[in-house]
Amino acid sequence: MGEPVGLAHVRNAALILLVAFAARAHEIGTTQVHLDLHRDRTWSASITTAPLALLNKLEIAAHAPRSANLDADALRAKLTAALPQLAPHIDLRFDGVTSPAALTIAQLEMPPDQSKPSFVVLRASGAMPAHVDELRIPNTESRILHSAFGIRNSHNGQAPSASWSYDLAYSTYALTFVNDGSAPTTIWIEADATQALPMTANVRPPTRGEVIVQYLILGFEHILPRGLDHILFILGIFLLTTRVRPILAQVTAFTIAHSITLGLTMYGIVSLSARIVEPLIAVSIAYVAIENVVTTELKPWRPAVVFAFGLLHGMGFAGVLRQLRLPRGEFIPALVSFNVGIEVAQLTVIAVAFVLIAMWFRERAWYRPRFVVPASAAIAATGLLWTVQRIVG
Repeated sequence: MGEPVGLAHVRNAALILLVAFAARAHEIGTTQVHLDLHRDRTWSASITTAPLALLNKLEIAAHAPRSANLDADALRAKLTAALPQLAPHIDLRFDGVTSPAALTIAQLEMPPDQSKPSFVVLRASGAMPAHVDELRIPNTESRILHSAFGIRNSHNGQAPSASWSYDLAYSTYALTFVNDGSAPTTIWIEADATQALPMTANVRPPTRGEVIVQYLILGFEHILPRGLDHILFILGIFLLTTRVRPILAQVTAFTIAHSITLGLTMYGIVSLSARIVEPLIAVSIAYVAIENVVTTELKPWRPAVVFAFGLLHGMGFAGVLRQLRLPRGEFIPALVSFNVGIEVAQLTVIAVAFVLIAMWFRERAWYRPRFVVPASAAIAATGLLWTVQRIVG
């Protein structure tokens, strides 16, 4: 029997999407912002990010050739020359009026040890009007975060007084806000989004329930839709067999493993550089997909291999949580709820894949040669490409 036209379209679309996203695994947390509002009505911000990626993004925006293989001096020189072009991308507005940023390079590090990350710290500063007393979050997603942090509006529903935007981040980043020496507040910000933070004293710390809900959502969103590499790994687990028990055995092994290293890494008991963890995560994606191509049944060692790779993924999850700076008083609830959010997202990926494809076609003779093998090959190619990119990038 030939392959149904509908399934052929699904397969082709999936392959196109995999190619389109081949260079875009999640890079959550590679940019960090620390914003301070001072008693003298000035503000300052430090932005820590990957220097070459920042320069390349500016070059792409200017339709200039992309730089590569630069040493620290050459990279600093190019970034210094690009500061006038970079400054407008830092947008802090009060009552809709931008406070222009004076921008300098505070630090640039390119360690010879490739296991240590390169980074640049940009220092921005400016003045804010004396009447402004609150930064607010205007969009729907941010209002949810606002509620989770227990922020109360002191303007009785009037229009937002200020907003923050930095549109040179490649993905979601952490912004830590300090108002005149008050306790810092860290939130998760989508790249290119306009966000804001409270400036008044009418801010209470989040309740345990609010912390749990917030980190549950963040854990879920770390997989869906932001964690393409983790999604591909879960799909690799799913594709080998559509029987429920073997799938659950692998997912359980993966869950236990990444829960272990997530907790151990967050408590500082184990530590491994992202320069090592991220390429190995890409290798794990390629491995499970390649095994799907070369074998037709679940081997006894497969759950053990998935467990080992789960240890690596747990360290990757921990890297995300480090950028969020878990609340000290609610560390355990936040950690557990983040992990639960990850599990719910993983089960959602499997459920959607089962309902859309496997439930209807798994008994067909063409299911493996025309769907499982091509899809696994595409996932394997993506994983190998990411491995190379993460090693050299």
